[in-house]
Amino acid sequence: MTQTLTAQDLFQAAYENRYTWDADFPGYHASVTLRDGGTTYKGQVQINADLTFEVLNIAAEIAQRQIKSQLWEITIHRVRHSFTETYGNNTFALGETDDTGAVEILVSGAAMGNRYKVRDNTVCFVHRQIRDVVVNIHTFDTLTTDQGYLSTGYRSVYLDPETGMAKGPETVFEDTFEKVGGYYLLTRRLIRTTENGSPQVTEIEFSNVKLLP
Repeated sequence: MTQTLTAQDLFQAAYENRYTWDADFPGYHASVTLRDGGTTYKGQVQINADLTFEVLNIAAEIAQRQIKSQLWEITIHRVRHSFTETYGNNTFALGETDDTGAVEILVSGAAMGNRYKVRDNTVCFVHRQIRDVVVNIHTFDTLTTDQGYLSTGYRSVYLDPETGMAKGPETVFEDTFEKVGGYYLLTRRLIRTTENGSPQVTEIEFSNVKLLP
């Protein structure tokens, strides 16, 4: 007898298939190079075992903010929480299946109104309200590892929750990961935006990556 998967079954499997760092993650130190608007900044970063982080030897405040923003993005997506911890106060229903085979997951409960799409055991679309904006994230490329998948190509846009109109330009991210001492770590992020018809590219590279003792 064939068992039909529920919306929660599909979404939970994809959620648990994300690559995350385990409890033994020691943290790491790396050199960082930020290229933005024709200006280059160089320094070091450190992500600690408790996922706190710091930027070292870069005086420019604008560069500090940009790099810290990316370190926050890196760490928040590598934290390992159980499905129940994250979504225990929600229920799920199946929506439409699009022409790529992605199945829509509709959320009720604490995160009412959020929705996702799941394809090939990965979350390929996110529609989530964060305070007074909605963010849509479309994942178009992934890296499959023996410990789960990593998003390596995705685009995001912020929307007005009432009108659905964009609040700012669409941003495209291209990520490169390398395995260091058993952990997949980000070594390059390319961020592309177009504002007022003008393309802008920001590149962040992490080199000399070493796990902390």
